[in-house]
Amino acid sequence: MIDLRLLRENPDVVRDAQRARRRDPATVDAVLEADARWRESTAAFESARAEQKAQGKKVARATGEEKQELLSQVKQLALDVKRLESEAATDAATRDAALRAIPNLAEGAPEGLEEDFEVREIVGDVPSFDFEVKDHLELAEGLRAIDMARGAKVSGARFYFLTGVGAQLELAILNAAIDQATQAGFTPMITPTLVLPESMDGTGYLGEHADEVYHLDKGDDLYLVGTSEVALASYHRDEILDLSDGPLRYAGWSACYRREAGSYGKDTRGIIRVHQFHKVEMFSFCRVEDSYAEHERLLDFERQMMARIDVPYRIIDTAAGDLGTSAARKFDCEAWLPSQGTYRELTSTSNTTQFQARRLNIRERVDGALRPVATLNGTLGTTRFIVAILENHQLPDGSVVVPEGLRPYLGGREVFEPVAR
Repeated sequence: MIDLRLLRENPDVVRDAQRARRRDPATVDAVLEADARWRESTAAFESARAEQKAQGKKVARATGEEKQELLSQVKQLALDVKRLESEAATDAATRDAALRAIPNLAEGAPEGLEEDFEVREIVGDVPSFDFEVKDHLELAEGLRAIDMARGAKVSGARFYFLTGVGAQLELAILNAAIDQATQAGFTPMITPTLVLPESMDGTGYLGEHADEVYHLDKGDDLYLVGTSEVALASYHRDEILDLSDGPLRYAGWSACYRREAGSYGKDTRGIIRVHQFHKVEMFSFCRVEDSYAEHERLLDFERQMMARIDVPYRIIDTAAGDLGTSAARKFDCEAWLPSQGTYRELTSTSNTTQFQARRLNIRERVDGALRPVATLNGTLGTTRFIVAILENHQLPDGSVVVPEGLRPYLGGREVFEPVAR
C-alpha cells in the first residue's frame, strides 16, 4: 500500500495519481476522513487510559468510603477504556481498508487507460510472407505440438496438452530463461503455486483482482498463483534485508493459473489466453532509489530473451490506468503475430516501488532507521513464447525454423517438420 504519511502531507500528489489512472480522487478524502476519526478515537482512548492510571494510584492511597467510591469510578473507567480501545481499533481498520483500496502511485507512466500506452522502441522488421500465413494453432496441430481438443476433454475450455515438440519447445524456452538468469546472478527457484491469503493480498492480487484468481476454500483457504511473483515477493515477508551489496535477485519457475474472468470470447483459439501455463519470473528486492535503474536492467534481460527467440517486437510504456494495483510503472515486450497483424504481449516488467514491501513488512535498515524495500518483477520466459515462435518462423509447408538461440536446448534441431497423419 502507499505511504500513509505521504497521503497525509501531500494528498494532492495522491489525488493526481488517481486521476492519471482515471480513478476517482475521492478515495483520498475517504482515507483522510477515516484517519481523522482514528486520531480522535485514539486520543479519547489514551486520555481515558491516563485517567484510569491516575485514579488507580489514588485508590492505592485511599481508605474507607473514599476508597470504595474510587474503586467504583475505576471500574467504570475500565469499561470506558475497553470500549474506546475497541472504537479506535475499528477506526484504524476502516482507515487501513480505505488506504489499501488506493493503488500504487504511477511514476512516469503515461496518463490514461489501456489504449493510451506509449511505444518506447520497435525492434526487428515485421516479416512478409509470399504464402498464406497459418496461425499458431494450425501450425502446432500440423506439428502435433498442441492438443486443444483433449485438453478441453480432460479439464475444460482454455486447457491444452503440449505434446512432442510442443513440450520440448516450452522446456527449451524455460531452460534458456533459467540459464540466462543464473548467468546474470539471479538465484534460480522452484516456487510454491499454492499460497496463503496474506501472500496473495500482500502482492496486490486480491481486492479488485480477486475474481481473476483461483481460490481453494474447502477448509484450505489457499490460492493458486497467477505468477511466481507472489511466492517470491512473500519469500522475505516480515524480514529485514541487507541490501548493502546490491539487489537480491531471484528467478522463479512455476506453473501459473488464471481464471481469465471477463475475457470470455477473447483469444479463445489456441494458447494465447489460457487457464494454466508455465513461466520463469525475475524478481528483485532493492533500495527504492535503485529501483528505477533495476527496472531498466530487467527490461534489458527481457530484450536478451526476445533476441534469443528472434521475433520482431515493440516495447510499450503501459498507461497508468492499465497498471495493476501494485505497479508504479510497467514495460511490456509485445511480439508481432502475423496471423493477427498486430503486436501481443509476451513479457512485462514492473517496478512496484515500496508498495508490496509495505504490505508484506519487508524492510531494510538505512542510517539506523527501518524503511520498506522496493520490489520489481519481470517475465523472462513463458508458454506464450511458443505462439510468436511458430508464427514468425513458419515455412510454406507448415514447417517451423527453430530460432538459433534455442537450438542448444533442442539437441541442435534446426527445423520442426509436420507429422504425417
